[in-house]
Amino acid sequence: MRVSMVMRITIFEYERGLKYVKGRFKQVLPPGQYWVGLLGNTTIRKVDIRPQYISIPGQAVLTADGVGLKVSLTAVYEISDPAAAINQVSNYYQALYLTVQTALRETVEAIAIDALMANRAQLNGQLLTSCADPVAAIGLRLISVSLKDLMLPGELKKLYAQVVQARQAGLAQLERARGETAALRNLANAARLTHDNPALLKLRLLQALEQSSGNTFFIGTAAMGEPSHDNSEQL
Repeated sequence: MRVSMVMRITIFEYERGLKYVKGRFKQVLPPGQYWVGLLGNTTIRKVDIRPQYISIPGQAVLTADGVGLKVSLTAVYEISDPAAAINQVSNYYQALYLTVQTALRETVEAIAIDALMANRAQLNGQLLTSCADPVAAIGLRLISVSLKDLMLPGELKKLYAQVVQARQAGLAQLERARGETAALRNLANAARLTHDNPALLKLRLLQALEQSSGNTFFIGTAAMGEPSHDNSEQL
């Protein structure tokens, strides 16, 4: 009975292989099938290069104006250089976590609370930019960074709720004022038109008559800008 002394290793499309000979790294292997001798000195380690997620839970941070809050975020990353990710650090996930966590603290501490609340998308971009080079050095690439929660202290949360409510009430009053101004402007335009063109008033009344039933309208010549006589028309 003959025993096979080789082992077949399949590297799938979403993987890359790291080939080591006598413990020394030799090359990154693309997807495919490879044969490795069981008694030889060659080892192949497979690395998943698909996008992965990392979550950083609430971090207690002080903003630039001294407001304490908790911030959490999620990030999407992928392994861009398998050799660097495996050979240069003992745990690339932990290294990424610490890098993003530090960048989060430094970025939030440099921003006032009002700017932080108003520009969360901008903060995401700043974090992505500040983490790009340190993360690339360990063979990773950040695809996206998103703030998940900004947890304010209880009293400050109530104050912000009141500010938002007052802002919404002010906007509603402004819209009502705009509506009333537009209505008055339309009335003024209509009055000017009927004054300059008396026949328009009679035409408008005739239109109203067509749209109604069971009503009696009296139109006098005085209403048309002419001297008043007893010659009213009943329609």
